[in-house]
Amino acid sequence: MLRLLTAGESHGKTLLAVIDGFPAGLKVDTAFIDRELQRRQGGYGRGGRQKLETDTVDVLTGVWQGVTLGGPVTLGVVNRDYKLERLKEVERPRPGHGDLTGAIKYLGSIRGILERASARETAVRVAAGALARQLLAEFGIQVFGYVTQLEQIPATAREGTLEELRALRDASPMYTLDPEADAKMVARVDQATADGDTLGGIVEVQVYNLPFGLGSHAQWDLKLDGRIAQAVMSIQAIKGVEIGMGFEAARRPGTRVHDEIAYDPELAHLPSLGYVRKTNNAGGLEAGMTNGQPLVVRAAKKPISTLRKPLASINLGTKEPETAAYERSDVCALAAASVIVENVVAFTVAEAFLEKFGSDSLTEIKDRHAGFLKLARER
Repeated sequence: MLRLLTAGESHGKTLLAVIDGFPAGLKVDTAFIDRELQRRQGGYGRGGRQKLETDTVDVLTGVWQGVTLGGPVTLGVVNRDYKLERLKEVERPRPGHGDLTGAIKYLGSIRGILERASARETAVRVAAGALARQLLAEFGIQVFGYVTQLEQIPATAREGTLEELRALRDASPMYTLDPEADAKMVARVDQATADGDTLGGIVEVQVYNLPFGLGSHAQWDLKLDGRIAQAVMSIQAIKGVEIGMGFEAARRPGTRVHDEIAYDPELAHLPSLGYVRKTNNAGGLEAGMTNGQPLVVRAAKKPISTLRKPLASINLGTKEPETAAYERSDVCALAAASVIVENVVAFTVAEAFLEKFGSDSLTEIKDRHAGFLKLARER
């Protein structure tokens, strides 16, 4: 069973990810993890902290001579902006953040809540997801995320090979697939910056070349769509998750929702086993299991709750009205959210993959994976 725990505070010494159940035998590419960490720090609208931090991964346990051992893998990302012990308590909770709720829940300080609730924690979730993606890549599985909408500005996805789309996204200041939308989005971010406001939007992640049968129909907590939704909703500032057509499916009759099935023997060598669909409205999942089609996940990110032009709040000590506290923050971290969701989805898919094919060693997993595909084609 693949499991992940994270630890650390926003301005603490370091952030940690402890990954238990990761198989032995994978050669770890730390440069790939570092590139994902750098992408998370990018995108138009980020704040001043990204100029102070240059995130890189430090592999602390579970790897010998660059290869995983089968024991817990610990990844560290140092906070170069470490100053937690010098920071003062915050008295004015921010609407939309966990400040007030957490301080009351733990009968303690706002500082203790915001340091852990901060989206800075996602740095090591990206690192863990980037490690999981290297495992998935051994089986031809690719994960790709991008921005589809900023506030009311849509970004229309282009068609092309995965390599072409990745190059298009990486050239975009907003991590979209629509160069025409980028200029509008940048202008909107500039306006929000001038107004002291923040912006959110929608990101999409697709996973290609998944085998049939990841997840399960048998129990509610094993359904892969539910597990993906939980994992993505746990990301800071994510307020909604859709699989495939999502909410639009509720607005259509069944004849315009369900994906008709056909078979093409010339495609039987692919992970889809030759089963083809004209549409993919289900987003690659039926009855909680992957169905051989690309997995499609969308997430809605709310605007950041730390505003340079703060909203009304109170002083927790005096209970008198005051404006909310301001701590250095971003205007728009939507591009970063696409990277975070991409890697969180990858880790969740890797969990389900190892549940089906085992998790002791890469060699054994490859044998089981190949054996399953052989039996499925002969079915």
